[in-house]
Amino acid sequence: MLQHCSLLLLLCVTRLLCPSAALPFEQKGFWDFAMDSMDSMDSGGMMTMMRDEEEGSAIEEILPPDIPMCPFGCLCRLRVVQCSDLGLTEVPKNVPPDTKFLDLQNNRITELKENDFKGLSNLYGLSLRNNHISKVHPRTFIPLKHMQKLYFSKNLLTTIPKNLPASLVELRIHENRIKKVAAGAFSGLGNMNCIEMGANPIQNSGFEPGAFKGLKLNYLRISEAKLTGVPKDLPESLSELHLDHNQIQAVELEDLSRYKNLHRLGLGFNHIRNIENGSLSYLPRLRELHLNNNRLTRVPGGLPDMKYLQVIYLHSNSISQVGMNDFCPRGFGMKRTFYNGISLFANPVNYWEVQPATFRCVSDRLAIQFGNYKK
Repeated sequence: MLQHCSLLLLLCVTRLLCPSAALPFEQKGFWDFAMDSMDSMDSGGMMTMMRDEEEGSAIEEILPPDIPMCPFGCLCRLRVVQCSDLGLTEVPKNVPPDTKFLDLQNNRITELKENDFKGLSNLYGLSLRNNHISKVHPRTFIPLKHMQKLYFSKNLLTTIPKNLPASLVELRIHENRIKKVAAGAFSGLGNMNCIEMGANPIQNSGFEPGAFKGLKLNYLRISEAKLTGVPKDLPESLSELHLDHNQIQAVELEDLSRYKNLHRLGLGFNHIRNIENGSLSYLPRLRELHLNNNRLTRVPGGLPDMKYLQVIYLHSNSISQVGMNDFCPRGFGMKRTFYNGISLFANPVNYWEVQPATFRCVSDRLAIQFGNYKK
């Protein structure tokens, strides 16, 4: 028994003295564990991993399905995708399908293709302002069934794009190269409320009969064009019509007969010498009239009968005299609202020659602007 215990003790001492069995504890770092893992791989597995890394398939980042992609260089937040000022030459891909507003202004896009907006059925507004777009595929806007605002100004379009969404409410297409608006160009756009198409080289003959058929616009601007007269057959529903900065020579009797709902009419910066008597009588609801910077020699007739007219701009004309009944009706109470703005400065008329009673229907004397005439 004693001999057996001695042998067991000798074996335990030998085990304790063995250098490979009792190494001191050593803290391992991240890369130590990584190296251990690599040491545990056979040579074939190591070569496979290296080859996968070279091909880019060893580690693949998988985005959660609820985080949509955002086009490279763009900012995506709160369903607004801003891709302006990036030098883009085409509409970017991977636009989130829930996008409400897409901003592509100030780029170098030259063409809109059929599938550029595929899947963006939730889009509410699209800005393509200040690009180089001259060509639009007829089916480009088909997917945009809920779009209401389209900003297309400062491009190279020569015609109105086809198949605009029926949901469209506002179209701004000024500063292009449009010379013609064909019949039915706006067909099916019964919800359209506002069209801004100024600064296009379009003449009166460029509007085909029926060009605006079916529209119920409130606002239309065709300023800075090449019009020589008031265009015919504009929508009867208009409450604002701006034809400033054209070459209109005169306003004839029937020119305004369709627009009984007009509240504001802009005819400034034209070449108007004459407004035919009775022309303004077709505008019973007019509140603001711009006739500044023309060639009028007298105050237009018919102003005293305009019960709701409040503002009239006549400055920078050639008006040399103002009659006592040019603005106000003779009878008391015939005018429903008083004037709060009459501008007559920059005309060859002396204010001291105008009878004070001339402005008896003006709310405040400060509303009258005479100034000094300088020839």
